[in-house]
Order: sequence, then C-alpha cells, then structure tokens
Amino acid sequence: MKKDLVTEYDLDIDDFQVIFARSRSLKRFLKEGRPHRTLAGKTLGMIFEKASTRTRLSFEVGMYQLGGLALFLSTKDTQIGRGETVADTARIMSRYLDGIMIRTFAQKTVEDLALYAAIPVINGLTDLLHPCQILSDLFTIIEQKGDYAGLKIAYIGDGNNIANSWINAASRLPIQLSLACPEGYDPHPGLLERGMREARAGIHLFRDPVEAIQMADVVYTDVWASMGQEEEQEVRAKIFRSYQINQVLLGHAKNNVIVMHCLPAHRGEEITSEVIDGPHSVVLDQAENRLHVQKAILETLMKEDRNNEL
Repeated sequence: MKKDLVTEYDLDIDDFQVIFARSRSLKRFLKEGRPHRTLAGKTLGMIFEKASTRTRLSFEVGMYQLGGLALFLSTKDTQIGRGETVADTARIMSRYLDGIMIRTFAQKTVEDLALYAAIPVINGLTDLLHPCQILSDLFTIIEQKGDYAGLKIAYIGDGNNIANSWINAASRLPIQLSLACPEGYDPHPGLLERGMREARAGIHLFRDPVEAIQMADVVYTDVWASMGQEEEQEVRAKIFRSYQINQVLLGHAKNNVIVMHCLPAHRGEEITSEVIDGPHSVVLDQAENRLHVQKAILETLMKEDRNNEL
C-alpha cells in the first residue's frame, strides 16, 4: 500500500525515527563521498505553483544523488494550469512517474492529488502546512541537542503554515510548544484545538512573546507576510513589531538556546541580522538539512526494498 506525506499525521511515530536515522546515514554518506543510488531509475515529478529556492534545489539535487531523475513542472507550462482536473493529472502522472512532490496554495489540491494518484505524493508546501520543513527542523534539533524529547520550542510570529506544522508535530511527539501570535493572526483554529487536546507535552498560545520564550530551548520565527500576503506587509510590520527576535527578546530564553528560521528571512523585521548571524543561530544547518531529510523521505516513500539499504 502506498504511503504519502500530505500532513505530519501521515507518518507513524516509527516513521519519524526511521526518517531521522536514515537522514543521519545519508548525510554521512554524502560527506564521505560514498555513493547511495538507492532510487536509481526512479522519477519524481515536481509541481510548482509557488516560487521556490530551497524546496526545488533540495528535491532536485536529492533525487540526483539518489540516482533518480527529478522533473520540474511549472503549472504555467502544464495542463493542470490550464484547467485539467487534479484527478486526471494524478492518474496520468501515475502512469509516467514513481512519485510526485507539489508546492502549491491549497491543501485540498495536495489531498486530492494523493487521493487519485497511485504513486506517493509529497507536500512540498501549502498555505496550511509545510511538513518537509518541520521534519528537517526536528532533525536539526536532534543534531544540536541530542534529542527533541522534553524540549521547549517557542514559535514567535505569524500563525502560518510553519506554526500549523509545529502544532501537528507537537501533537505527535513529546515536545512542549509555546506560540506567540498577535490577536487575529493565530494558527488554524481546528489544528490548534486538536493539538492542545492531543499534545503529549503541551501546546500553549500567548499574546506576549516574552511569556512564550521564557526558558525556551529552541526559538523559531518566520516572515510576517507569507507568499500571497505581500500587500499586507506594511500593516503586518506595525502589528508584529514587538514579535521581532532580537537580542533583548532572546535574553529570556535559555543560555544555550538555538535560533531557527525556515528562510527566506526579512532581516530587520521578524529577526535581526545580529541574531540570525549570531552564535545561537542554526539557520544554515537547518537549510542544508532539507536535502538530507527529504532524501530520507523520498526513500521511505519510493524505495521498494527498504530492507536492502546501504
């Protein structure tokens, strides 16, 4: 039976551990120059409705390093952008490809693609969720802290797709999540309600970023205006001013706190250059880890014989 990654809930608890363990091995293989062409002959169709730097690079390079082929498909250049139904696209792509990654606006588009496709579908980002990013972030935390269990993660800023995916992760894993969002900019209410009900270590929503960041092990932020919200930039900049990750706010976290940002960053807005380039920042490490973790995701979903790994 095929497996998809549409939301964090598509993964069993064991899947998280398998992906993290495999990410560690694949990262080591790459550093040692050891070939790991475990997806030789496999093809991945990459549908992009939104612009991308890290997602395209990491999936395309990742498939190449695994011995497969990644095909960039812009919706401007394909029939799905001209009215072909998602169902028809999914069925046809299933005849040509071994997997699909899509970066789009509506979560329903990914869900429908997974429903009708006979091959694995990976959510490369929607307005609701960004599961590949959060898996990469969790792997980075493991590298930096040894484990994520019992840690306090403070997310400061807009209740966007990153915040939603952190809520899903905290619902599945033993991490404490504190969110600080201005009123009117909360995460998805349904996901937040479920997360608060199911969280193993607790999820809390604050208005005051100082309350949320107290004694945090990890501080995370993202842009105040995501793609498609550019016209709100000026208004949001005023509302979110006190949510900036700067040295003063960071001083309320633990002394050995790590600072994370999924990028791209608007320096001087949600985070200062002093912090993002400072000794607590692991931003470049988490960006690099998109490659290693997504290779592990591709293997987990697309490799037929997972018992014969390098």
